[in-house]
Amino acid sequence: MGTAPNYDAIVIGSGIGGLVTATQLSAKGAKVLVLERYLIPGGSAGYFEREGYRFDVGASMIFGFGQKGTTNLLTRALAAVGQELETFPDPTQIHYHLPGGLDLKVHRDYEQFLGELERRFPQEKAGIRRFYDECWRVFNCLNSIELLSLEDPQYLLRVFFQNPGACLGLARYLPFNVGPLARKYIRDPDLLKFIDMECYCWSVAPAERTPLINAGMVFSDRHYGGINYPKGGVGQIAQKLVQGLEKTGGEICYQARVTQILTEGGRAVGVKLADGTEYRAQRVVSNATRWDTFGNLLKDQPLPPREARWQRRYQKSPSFLSLHLGVKADVLSVGTECHHILLEDWQNLEAEQGTLFVSIPTLLDPSLAPAGHHIIHAFTPSWLEYWQGLNPKEYQAKKEDCAQRLIQRLEALFPGLEAALDYQEVGTPRTHRRFLGRVDGTYGPVPRRVLPGLLTMPFNRTAVPGLYCVGDSAFPGQGLNAVAFSGFACGHRIARDLGY
Repeated sequence: MGTAPNYDAIVIGSGIGGLVTATQLSAKGAKVLVLERYLIPGGSAGYFEREGYRFDVGASMIFGFGQKGTTNLLTRALAAVGQELETFPDPTQIHYHLPGGLDLKVHRDYEQFLGELERRFPQEKAGIRRFYDECWRVFNCLNSIELLSLEDPQYLLRVFFQNPGACLGLARYLPFNVGPLARKYIRDPDLLKFIDMECYCWSVAPAERTPLINAGMVFSDRHYGGINYPKGGVGQIAQKLVQGLEKTGGEICYQARVTQILTEGGRAVGVKLADGTEYRAQRVVSNATRWDTFGNLLKDQPLPPREARWQRRYQKSPSFLSLHLGVKADVLSVGTECHHILLEDWQNLEAEQGTLFVSIPTLLDPSLAPAGHHIIHAFTPSWLEYWQGLNPKEYQAKKEDCAQRLIQRLEALFPGLEAALDYQEVGTPRTHRRFLGRVDGTYGPVPRRVLPGLLTMPFNRTAVPGLYCVGDSAFPGQGLNAVAFSGFACGHRIARDLGY
């Protein structure tokens, strides 16, 4: 117990948003400390090892590793602290298996993807191209300017004079969601449902509630920078960022669970750990969710009006039921893609255990599994309430029952899967809450209703002086590249505030 040395900035949590904030500050010479409650960094972008398998905690569909433009935020974040990471390009973002026999692939090659979609919906050929081309216009605006803090007037002025057209274009698209744009060009109800799924697979919301700015990034960068899997697994991203942090003089402390953000005179001045140790800093950054930050870490503090307003607009998305499998390699046919989405009934798009996501990262990096085997990570939305009120025996039985039903669904894609199982582990929202420290194990915030694009998403600074938020509950939202964006923005804003 006691009071530890002072820092320029303390970051609570080593998710990618927190690590990018920390490394951006450390690279500028700031004295930075990252406090991580678990044994390794990464949060939802972490990993765990079992019996020769290295499993990703979350999805393995990674944006941000391109080599050109400005939206390659993971490449840039690593480079800022002298790091790089070898990656494997994925030729297909997703292989969709959807109701009505809608079976198609999102190829890395843009024209190949559009061609497959146009063959499936020939009557919508013109609308398809107009819709996705307009998403490209959004992306081209983003990809032509340096992505830093929108809370810095000097930065905004500079980028406006450098590229006024891109800035005006982004301002035009900022208040809009995907749904109205899709309906502007497309009439076929099945194609509109497909676009709902195109949004849901990363925003956990249909097109009507998905910001157009975010969709422009995702729908285009998959063909520009591409989907690229890091050698050694997704966990290597955080490991490399930590190496860069320490190389530039920053610090990280594991098994350091922050229980309180300390305030004096209404200002954040440090943190307190579960063991009683206190750390002081000029600035405090929370990589926890906003619900955890203002509901748990700021003890005995009234909820600021702007946070209350945010909570009225946004709700917690579901968590996930995750099935981590080790399987014999011969169960996968030649030509199997790395990423799949399976849905049997459109009515279940947002339902408990409705949409089923599948990642097979060993198709890109075989070193993650024993020879002759693959990893299959299947995960599906699930709410904490579904897993509450169970004793240990009931909890285990429910996990096994749900896992068996997922395996039966996966048999439609990979016949013989059950007989090919070598290892199986199940994670629930309770698992995510326990190991990731996220309220209800949530994936992040989603709009409670239709909102004007990203205009209501909060930036990094909060109503509490000296306290910043970073990660998926800060602009621009969910996804690895998006939280990296929030980290760049937060690091930039704090550096300005500290005079670096």
